[in-house]
Amino acid sequence: MRNIVLTISYDGTNYHGWQCQPDVLTIQEIFNNSLKKILNHATTIYAGGRTDAGVHAMGQVINFHTERTIELRSLIQGLNSILPRDIRVKHAREEDITFHARYSARSKTYVYCILNTPYNSPFLNSYVWHIHYQLNTSAMDDAAKVIVGEHDFSAFKKKDEVYKSNVREVFRANVKRRGNLIYFVTEAKGFLRYMVRNITGTLVLIGSGKITVEEFIKILNSKDRENAGPTAPARGLFLRKIKY
Repeated sequence: MRNIVLTISYDGTNYHGWQCQPDVLTIQEIFNNSLKKILNHATTIYAGGRTDAGVHAMGQVINFHTERTIELRSLIQGLNSILPRDIRVKHAREEDITFHARYSARSKTYVYCILNTPYNSPFLNSYVWHIHYQLNTSAMDDAAKVIVGEHDFSAFKKKDEVYKSNVREVFRANVKRRGNLIYFVTEAKGFLRYMVRNITGTLVLIGSGKITVEEFIKILNSKDRENAGPTAPARGLFLRKIKY
């Protein structure tokens, strides 16, 4: 049995997230159908990260098992010939049968993109959160560094979502400006649902001067979602990379 690992990228605009769901189009469903056409058998696909509706990926990782002897280059070419234009396979490799795209991951890196101009861009609209007023990225970066380390992120999870533990370890977090674009980059072993988007929404409050870094710390320590900022739109979020 072969354990094939694919690195893929996709524009999540037209999909209801990664994971298969009834009555809506998902990226996993597209891949299930495409792989079945290539391999002539159904497969179970495991993903490194379950991106939500509208979220994009630059480096999503998936794996599946097959006994087919198809060459990896032919697999990539075959998949890319039938996949929609907004989904692409970038790389393929074989791993030991014990490898699992989700459970073998050491860390995941997400990038959130903000366009900070008086007017929106028709070309970037699907990939950024447009904020028309000036943001203080230095203050946002100071706050982002607060979340580095092991914390209970209950204040930034999806409301009413239940986990065995709301504690996560963040390895790095920073906010950078490149011209009119602001990037919030964070790397962790794992994330709570909406965690990056809820932190981003709260960082924007800091950047706009509505709250201070000290108040951000209090929000984190409160473990109460009601105290944090709004959920940033899905369209600005990218799964950048998964490390193994």
